[in-house]
Amino acid sequence: MHFGTAWNPGSLVAARIMPLRLEAFEQLPKHARRCVYWEVDPSTLRADDHLSDPEFEKEAWLSMVMLEWGSCGQMVVDCRDTAPTAGDDEEPAMQHGAGDPCLGYAFYAPPGAVPRARRFPSGPVSADAVLLTSLGIESGHDAEGLSRQLIASAVGDLVRRGVRALEAFGRTAEVTELLDPRLVSPELRPVIEVLGDCSVDQCVLDADLLLDAGFVVVTHHRYFPRLRLELEEGLGWKADVEAALERLLETAQLQQPVGAGASPCS
Repeated sequence: MHFGTAWNPGSLVAARIMPLRLEAFEQLPKHARRCVYWEVDPSTLRADDHLSDPEFEKEAWLSMVMLEWGSCGQMVVDCRDTAPTAGDDEEPAMQHGAGDPCLGYAFYAPPGAVPRARRFPSGPVSADAVLLTSLGIESGHDAEGLSRQLIASAVGDLVRRGVRALEAFGRTAEVTELLDPRLVSPELRPVIEVLGDCSVDQCVLDADLLLDAGFVVVTHHRYFPRLRLELEEGLGWKADVEAALERLLETAQLQQPVGAGASPCS
């Protein structure tokens, strides 16, 4: 389990990143619970089919992947208000989790478990890679810092499990051109078709975010390139990120008033 401190301008936010467990599903933000962009391929549904309960579909998908493959997500929670009390015998890692506000999340899975991945023209995902599908940060929090922490935690998990690479489909700025239906080619229709409150802007990762995190483009595409992070390199990248975050924490502590309390997650 990874403990970290996320930097939020103007305040020190105590955060903990942990592997997603099924019992924590209700803690996820509403969109994360209802988004089935990656998990359900609309083309496989009959004309009279519809998803009456996307939350059920998402939870069922998570349950299936966790049962067959193992942990497939990371979540970061705000634990400022859940400091252990004197005399508690439980380990800190067991005291936090249930009820802590979720600040962000990341999902990843073998590409064979991700139906939408087969629809991207820049695919297929490499046989030795796991696919990073979703990454979301709650509004009002440090999106860049928390995103990097979540990716770092995913990298650490996958390295320990012997995975060689993490890949993702990115969304470029040019994707706004697809608002014009005349520019949507037949090969792109299965990518931009959505269910419920999903959208390409929300559900496909920003290519620039992935590039900034150390991914490199392995298959170029005007709208949806495929990017890859070699995890042998990623392990060193993870250490660099955590060192940078520690420096931010030290700076923040120096700026605190004399007598200010320490983070309950430290």
